[in-house]
Amino acid sequence: MGHGIAQIFAVQGYEVFLTDINEKILEHGLRNIQNNLALLAENGIVRAEEVEAALGRVKAAKSLEQAVRTAQFVFEAVSENLDIKQNLFEKLDTLCLPDAILATNTSVISITEIAAKAKRRDRIVGTHFWNPPYLIPLVEVVPGRDTSLQTMDAVFDLLKEVGKRPVKLMKDVPGFVGNRLQHALWREAISIVEQGIADAATVDEVVKMSFGARLPVLGPLENADMVGLDLTLQIHDYILAHIECSPLPSPLLVQKVKDNELGFKTGQGFQKWNPEGREQLRRRLLEHLVDWNRKS
Repeated sequence: MGHGIAQIFAVQGYEVFLTDINEKILEHGLRNIQNNLALLAENGIVRAEEVEAALGRVKAAKSLEQAVRTAQFVFEAVSENLDIKQNLFEKLDTLCLPDAILATNTSVISITEIAAKAKRRDRIVGTHFWNPPYLIPLVEVVPGRDTSLQTMDAVFDLLKEVGKRPVKLMKDVPGFVGNRLQHALWREAISIVEQGIADAATVDEVVKMSFGARLPVLGPLENADMVGLDLTLQIHDYILAHIECSPLPSPLLVQKVKDNELGFKTGQGFQKWNPEGREQLRRRLLEHLVDWNRKS
């Protein structure tokens, strides 16, 4: 996520420092930016002459201090660990310029909790990019309890300027909007498999070939308005009692993790994955997103 976010700003003319505590990961990130830009140039999303210019704007910094010393905006993309994020923002609060804005790319953790150890919590904000960030336009801009309106506005305006589709949330809640919706769907999908209603491949096929096909142009609340809220209420009166509502992870999911059935990582998850199948699915996804960006 870090190198993808850096790429967005470099393409739009910003000087960017990219840093990591692992030098190999840092080098890998720089190579990925080069490969990503080549792909975008091949598909006409960026001009070929912009690639070298963008690459020239990304500098590798071997220390956090070097990376943030003169930065006006800092985007964090470390692992989803509250302690690590809290300690990092406490440190950033002392290292960065007094007026620098500090943004976390967490996808689910409370912004208020992440900012808890910092003194200048008014300048800490959530910016949840989606993977891959250079191809998916949305960024959720999330306030912590102490985030100032000026910080929210500045980040929102910056993201619009570099071509993203930012949305402002009004509350700091775990999972924000996108992941609350996504994982509500995943919970029901896993439950359907667990109950023997359908296998995993069928569940995925149903989603992709039915309401999933409408989602790029018809959101769920637009859909409810289209069919009528009276009909929506009638459906909910009947169906909600039958939908998975457990506050705990599915026992099937827990067991698969215990059995080291982790999906792509191990070749077995809800479905079996050989190297060719994994690569084919990744390629189809990338081709779909590139084509979507080219047409938009």
